[in-house]
Amino acid sequence: MTINKGECVLLCGESGCGKTTLTRLINGLIPHFYEGNFSGSVRIADFDIAETKPEALAHIVGSVFQNPRSQFFNLDTTGEIAFGCENLGLPTSEIRARVQATARELGIENLLDRDIFALSGGEKQKIAVASAYALNPDIFVFDEPSSNLDHDACLELAALMKTLKQSGKTIVIAEHRLYYLTELIDRAIYIKDGKIEQEWTRDAFLALSDEQREALGLRATHLSELKPADDGRAMRAPTTPDEGGRAMRAPTTPDEGGRAMRAPTTPAALTVSGLSAGYKRGKPVLTDVGFFATPGEIIGIIGKNGAGKSTLARVLCGLHKEMHGAVALGDKQLKATVRAGTFYLVMQESGYQLFTDSVENELLLSASRKEKPSAEKVASILQSLSLTALSDRHPMSLSGGEKQRTAIGTAIAHNAAVLIFDEPTSGLDFGNMCRVSDVLKQLSADGKIIFVITHDFELLNRVCTRILILDGGKVHDDTPLDIQNLSHIKEHFT
Repeated sequence: MTINKGECVLLCGESGCGKTTLTRLINGLIPHFYEGNFSGSVRIADFDIAETKPEALAHIVGSVFQNPRSQFFNLDTTGEIAFGCENLGLPTSEIRARVQATARELGIENLLDRDIFALSGGEKQKIAVASAYALNPDIFVFDEPSSNLDHDACLELAALMKTLKQSGKTIVIAEHRLYYLTELIDRAIYIKDGKIEQEWTRDAFLALSDEQREALGLRATHLSELKPADDGRAMRAPTTPDEGGRAMRAPTTPDEGGRAMRAPTTPAALTVSGLSAGYKRGKPVLTDVGFFATPGEIIGIIGKNGAGKSTLARVLCGLHKEMHGAVALGDKQLKATVRAGTFYLVMQESGYQLFTDSVENELLLSASRKEKPSAEKVASILQSLSLTALSDRHPMSLSGGEKQRTAIGTAIAHNAAVLIFDEPTSGLDFGNMCRVSDVLKQLSADGKIIFVITHDFELLNRVCTRILILDGGKVHDDTPLDIQNLSHIKEHFT
């Protein structure tokens, strides 16, 4: 493979095909940091990677990882942008000049002198790009940079990449989410089982039919063409007839006091009333949130980064105590400590909830003590998520997508009544996104109440029956996901 100066090249392929490994060859982390067998040669700007230490490549190759927090070393944004230059021993005056020039050229002056951990996901990704840009490298390597970003942040990231490209930089992007890159890439390289199988020009890549693209395990390139699946995905919220015999939808919006209007009597229905929550030294993140959910529903929760989606998940699961309001399952109001054992959350960063020495043991650890799953049940869960071949692997040795599927497997094994998935398809290719979709549909058929927090429009269209739109810590809208409401929902993604 040869990548020419100034090109923008997409590395695509199914999870575990070798995209991240290839990026680590470009920035020198292989063979100098990651151990393993190495043969052949990689040359970057006339440097042989095997003979060149990574620090010597710092001014040639800049890296932006999937999770920007994994590459931060400072508490403030300005210090983070300056950090690489400090490591190169540049004069203080030049470092200050580079920081200011970076902020100006990337249009992020408003992010200087900020608490780095108070930033949104998109803002953190901008700082990660800026910290690499300050070193003035010729090559930028991005490894799934959009996996935790909302739509607006993806477009801002694409604009940042466009700025890099216009300044003559070479860009290599390993990515599953493709729609935001369609106007940016010059070429797409498809990797399968560690080998380059196909290459396309941008136009040829975008001309692939849906059938061809899906057969390769690749995501959609145009969100505007997606429509809700009509396959009886899950049970709708119950309806009751009015006096004229017409079906009325059960109310799904809070009343003026922020209390959820009660659903029709349904066993184990979830009712959230007047829920408010926040953190120390700050205003509430959630304010008077109210809604209900019934067994079998798959409810998508959408909104921009910082809208309160993950906070809502943590409160529902009892990981964060509410300031006001109530959560009830059936007719029983549940305290936070009780919800912690009744609800189950699959976190956005799945590595935080993987503890054992094998994938199989993760499922066994998660299982309820009273209902420990049989060997056949564990094998079935592994197979449904395409994890059978990885059952003996240590979770920390897995790819990001494989960790995500393992965490989803632990949720199934736990057998909770209410399951909350925070970005469950982060880092997943098309095939594994479909597998997760099938698992969610099966959980729905089993009568579970399911919430899916996501920026993934493809997933929403495949599985969700209803959408809660959060804005500013409140339920801005609560609507069925059907063809009539699609254009309204699509406004948040296109």
